[in-house]
Amino acid sequence: MDVIDFTELRSRAERRGIDLAGPQRPDFHHLIHVHADAEPLPHAVDFTEHVVEPGGWLWVRPGQVHQYGALTRSRGTIVIWRPGFVTVDPPPPDIPLLPAGSARDAVDLAMRHLLADYADLGSMTLEAHNRSLRMLLAVLLLRLAHAGEAPPPATPADSPFERFQAAVERDFTRTHRVADYAADLGYSARTLTRATLSATGRSAKSYLDARIVLEAKRLLVHTDRASADIARHLGFSTPGDFSKFFRKHDGRSPLTFRAEARGTR
Repeated sequence: MDVIDFTELRSRAERRGIDLAGPQRPDFHHLIHVHADAEPLPHAVDFTEHVVEPGGWLWVRPGQVHQYGALTRSRGTIVIWRPGFVTVDPPPPDIPLLPAGSARDAVDLAMRHLLADYADLGSMTLEAHNRSLRMLLAVLLLRLAHAGEAPPPATPADSPFERFQAAVERDFTRTHRVADYAADLGYSARTLTRATLSATGRSAKSYLDARIVLEAKRLLVHTDRASADIARHLGFSTPGDFSKFFRKHDGRSPLTFRAEARGTR
């Protein structure tokens, strides 16, 4: 785990030749907090533009593509950790969170405790220090998960949608057919569609297609892989099938999307 402020992040990026305004796809968590007396922070996550208001938080998950905007005009703190550092990650919000009232006070207190322990490296063994940080980070994440207008919805751990969601993450480059997932999981395609509609408001096929499109966009923007190579990686028979699929869902060709997302067109 690491904790850095925006100034240190800019310094590290300069030393390593990293353009923070460009697309990044780290394999670790970023919990971004804008200080209450700072300027808002524009920040894009998976090609959706957000603004983190003063006092706000944004959780960027491993594998997401994100880009900082106007970082020099804001101030804040970023908590970074590898997957598995905390035992359970509560579901992160998809948009910036701005706690208010008693929830804000509880989140701020949890953050202060984490920062104090992070700075107090020498008073315990390294093993005890890391254990303490894990616990305090878990408390902060739980506080944030319950700091919105409503508590996070309870979803059965082994529900049809939960199982379908996990299977899609594992196999979306292997098969694009809901019927294959249904057969693998022991459900009917209709059951998966009903469960996905209930959980997300979209059909199982729409959910699966959206995951494929998102991965395509991540690869197009964050890598220089050829469109044909991305098509093979995502399980399309031909580059033409991939281009047709991508255009259907995005309205642009893969290479046009890449150029526009990178600002080269």
